[in-house]
Amino acid sequence: GMLIFSMMKEFLAKAKEDFLRKWECPPQSTTGLDDFDRFKTLGTGSFGRVMLVKHKETNQFYAMKILDKQKVVKLKQIEHTLNEKRILQAVSFPFLVRLEYSFKDNSNLYMVMEYVPGGEMFSHLRRTGRFSENHARFYAAQIILTFEYLHSLDLVYRDLKPENLLIDQHGYIQVHDLYKFCMQTSNQDTNLHIFFCFRLVQGYNKAVDWWALGVLIYEMAAGYPPFFADQPIQIYEKIVSGKVRFPSHFSSDLKDLLRNLLQVDLTKRYGNLKNGVNDIKNHKWFSTTDWIAIYERKVEAPFLPKCRGPGDTSNFDDYEEEDIHVSQTEKCAKEFADF
Repeated sequence: GMLIFSMMKEFLAKAKEDFLRKWECPPQSTTGLDDFDRFKTLGTGSFGRVMLVKHKETNQFYAMKILDKQKVVKLKQIEHTLNEKRILQAVSFPFLVRLEYSFKDNSNLYMVMEYVPGGEMFSHLRRTGRFSENHARFYAAQIILTFEYLHSLDLVYRDLKPENLLIDQHGYIQVHDLYKFCMQTSNQDTNLHIFFCFRLVQGYNKAVDWWALGVLIYEMAAGYPPFFADQPIQIYEKIVSGKVRFPSHFSSDLKDLLRNLLQVDLTKRYGNLKNGVNDIKNHKWFSTTDWIAIYERKVEAPFLPKCRGPGDTSNFDDYEEEDIHVSQTEKCAKEFADF
């Protein structure tokens, strides 16, 4: 136990140095739109789209997020967008989607991310109904390690939802959209947006992420979220009452873990106590989890998405295609000077 604990401390200290170094000096962009062949839209949002592209020189597939600068300004998301790019190019963790390239032109900002062909965990969960506890635990372990990494960098994820989790061809999770702002998914399930009330109550702190982890584990293992009602205010009342009902098939260890994560009282919520994340990692429900093997991606995944090679899009919905328009004159030069 102690050895792993001190290795982890060392690992996180080094990770923070790496992050700060890249955060201070983001690399200058050397690519442009012409370096990529564009294939298909993977998603659309209020100020842009994400497209499957292929880098002409390396033949690698990527997901390219294209943001319209004028729309970003109009929706007052300049700060957010600059931050996202700066954070994404500085983080590095096995379960976080990597930002490979970023650049801009007269009209748009471009963020070129690793492409994850397996699609959203959400759609796989809906198809199977619910995951076994073992399957849910496999994903939960990856999220816990990712939160531990992000929190050590003083980053709070704040938007853990099944549709922010992609599954790669090896069956492991890739968390995308560190600051959810572009992609509005088609699954506007009201109960997935139960966190908004909760955030108002407690401000943005790391404890919110552990609460969200509890909601996600519950939803993976039950097939539906722990709090739902017709009106957000009723959802809010259920949350504040602190009463959670569990399906009869939940193991007693799982119920115990969830009671400690879905704990309204912040002074008692796991992840937020003096042992931090270790209260969660050492919980009985995780007694079979080999944390290092998960980090090293050596554990056999419980499920492999059907994938016909690196550029397969069969796990994503179809969207209407549009050409990318680039203006003759530079838009919003001042606002995005730092991008």
